[in-house]
Amino acid sequence: MKRIRICSASEIPSNGMKSYDSALGVKVLIANAGEAFYAYQGLCPHQDVCLDEGFFDGATLTCHQHLWQWDITTGAAVGLAEAPLERYELQHEGGEIFVLQSSALKVSELFKGVSDAAIARLDALARREEHAGQTTLYELGDPADDLYILESGRVEFVIGREDRTSMAGFMLRKGEVFGWAALLEDHPRRIARAACMEKSSLLRLNGEEVLKVLADDPMSGFLVMRQLSTLITKHLRSSGGK
Repeated sequence: MKRIRICSASEIPSNGMKSYDSALGVKVLIANAGEAFYAYQGLCPHQDVCLDEGFFDGATLTCHQHLWQWDITTGAAVGLAEAPLERYELQHEGGEIFVLQSSALKVSELFKGVSDAAIARLDALARREEHAGQTTLYELGDPADDLYILESGRVEFVIGREDRTSMAGFMLRKGEVFGWAALLEDHPRRIARAACMEKSSLLRLNGEEVLKVLADDPMSGFLVMRQLSTLITKHLRSSGGK
């Protein structure tokens, strides 16, 4: 895992917080709760509001926009909040604050429960890509060879066939997978357009190579296919599919 410096510990007041643009490609929030430091995503998962403009009492973080709240020790949603905060592994060493950049594979719902050996093989196969905003990743009808895992940024979708298209209506967080048709039989072409709406970091894996890794580890393969069916169902419901 890559270690990235964020700030000096002295910059964060006791029971205070501050956000920083980072080499992770995302804004990172550092909070000081007494003697402990915590690192989270710097933008609210609701509407991308900067969390350091909100309220923090040393235990609970509150977004000032719509009053979503989180437990600072875990990032768990409290009260009105409908989603947890993404937490980064943090190191406090020599008066400096660092976060560790881990592979998005390890936080992906699709690969949850997969063996460490399989994750290591998949991580070795993954191609890491950086894309600017307004960059098209694939169009309707393109070959469905690869799947993608979002590390940072935002991806928008248009789904449908020919002249019957519509916005998919869902946002992705770190670890979420798209382009999953690459893992399905008899789906050689894309039925969606995907584009980065802001600077985004992605892992890209060839579908056939992923299937070979899973075939060598049947239990992991079973978990991934079961979780893939759940993922497809969720996104079809989000886009109004039947």
